[in-house]
Amino acid sequence: MTRLPSSPSFNSASLRRTVLDMAYAGSTVHIGCAFSIVELLAVLYRHHLRYPDNDPNAAGRDYLVLSKGHGVMAQYACMRELGWLDVSAISGYFSDGSDLKGLSDSRVPGLEVTSGSLGHGFSVGVGMALGARLRKTDQKTYVVVGDGEINEGPIWEGALFAAHHKLNNFMTIIDENGFQAMGRTDEVLNLGSIEAKFASFGFEAMSVDGHDEAAIHAAIRRLWESPSPAPKALVARTVKGKGVPFMEHNNVWHYTRLNADTYARAIEAVGGSR
Repeated sequence: MTRLPSSPSFNSASLRRTVLDMAYAGSTVHIGCAFSIVELLAVLYRHHLRYPDNDPNAAGRDYLVLSKGHGVMAQYACMRELGWLDVSAISGYFSDGSDLKGLSDSRVPGLEVTSGSLGHGFSVGVGMALGARLRKTDQKTYVVVGDGEINEGPIWEGALFAAHHKLNNFMTIIDENGFQAMGRTDEVLNLGSIEAKFASFGFEAMSVDGHDEAAIHAAIRRLWESPSPAPKALVARTVKGKGVPFMEHNNVWHYTRLNADTYARAIEAVGGSR
């Protein structure tokens, strides 16, 4: 099993610096929605995801489906720490000839789905979990979705299917940062209690502070250790733009590009220098 290193150089600040480096190098967007899932992905890679021989294509690996594919820079940052991406991939992000795009692309080893179109990655993950069940393997499937994304009907069709088939090897993690592309989720389409919704669809559901790594780790362990045959849902309360004060809770950073000044200020905020 491969886990992310626990060295001081690998932490949420270093992951956010990598995201900023990529966004600035590529003059691209989606910084805020990458920052809200940094701790979630770090905990998954450090403590839960299995990659035999550190191979992102290993047959016995666990699956991580980033259904909210626009947050992919956070996943790229983790993949860099695993050695799956090198410095040139980061510095050449979004440039001509780069394999790394602004949305999750299954042609990149380590990314399980192409998920630029929101809503369908969840059901792909459900299919992966069912496949593992039919093969009688112990593989687990994690699907990360955004709270705005779950406005999509296919999410709930997949949830019904997962609960019906008692796919207790399936866990969805909902990034509840309170925003979607065009505004606050409670203003665009009020979701109410996401935890209660998934519970009503037959999931074992709980909520957690999505930036408290110890709490995230404990919640994931608790869900997996439960004897319930139900699929799992972890609702992570997060802050869009977490780590950079002028980005936090500021939805303009869904589509705003860094310039030299904001890049320098952001790097300083997460604890670095360039």
